[in-house]
Amino acid sequence: MHFYHHGVAIQPLIARSGNTFVARVSILEEDGEITSLGDLGHFANRQSAFAFAVKCGTAFVDEEPMPRPPCDIRHA
Repeated sequence: MHFYHHGVAIQPLIARSGNTFVARVSILEEDGEITSLGDLGHFANRQSAFAFAVKCGTAFVDEEPMPRPPCDIRHA
């Protein structure tokens, strides 16, 4: 699924990672260029991950600071 924000297509993506969900987002520019923002954070449920991906995508398009994820998972 994607949506448009100021003429730019934003595609939030959610991936499962163990017991968490990882938020990702791709930005599809008007000129056809695709930018992936990579893994944005880990979340307890799909809805929270999706909402965060949307927030990051719109911040990127608006050239605002990227929000920080609510937790930081470090792998040993």
